[in-house]
Amino acid sequence: MDQGAFTADGCSVEVYRLLPPDGEPGIVHAAVPDGASILELGSGSGRLTHALLDLGHPVVAVDDSPEMLAHVRAETVCSKIEDLRLDRLFDAVLLGSHLVNTADAAVRAAFLAAARRHVSPGGRVLVEWHPPEWFESVRDGQGGRLGEVDLRLGEIVRDGDLLSAVVRYSSGDRWWSQPFTCRRLPLPALDAALTAAGLTFDRWCTADRTWFAALPA
Repeated sequence: MDQGAFTADGCSVEVYRLLPPDGEPGIVHAAVPDGASILELGSGSGRLTHALLDLGHPVVAVDDSPEMLAHVRAETVCSKIEDLRLDRLFDAVLLGSHLVNTADAAVRAAFLAAARRHVSPGGRVLVEWHPPEWFESVRDGQGGRLGEVDLRLGEIVRDGDLLSAVVRYSSGDRWWSQPFTCRRLPLPALDAALTAAGLTFDRWCTADRTWFAALPA
């Protein structure tokens, strides 16, 4: 079976084209003013981008995959997040997809620094993450259906603050798999990472604490 194009970090372009938003655009929209400009870091194929445009936000979508960006109906920039320097400021910078939980502390610092240098003085950085309690509760087989795609986690391995797993996607007779490793960040570690990037924690954006806002310090 032809699984289509993949990004450098193992994401299937076809899967991301099939996946609809799962409430994220509403979370972002509620956290920023109407019409706020948004810089979306790691946009993929526009799963959130297009919904944010529909909600009235001008969006600049950033991704390092030309194959992903080819499907985005907005202004796009092909760049690694850590290398991004647009000389522009935005009302909100979006760092989704649990990118802040990267296993590499230097990469996390670079992601947060990129968000900080592009947020306006009165703006917000909106971050999606795996809170510490997720690492304790996640189990093999956990998942669900999103649009026409079924998602399941498997092969979970814990090693201290690191968790490795494989997420398996299926739609009809097609299937894809993507391994990943993420790091548990206790709240003091999160605060330290934000402070080092010139940001300060503002508030939780969701009751389950999977989204939070940070402000430029």
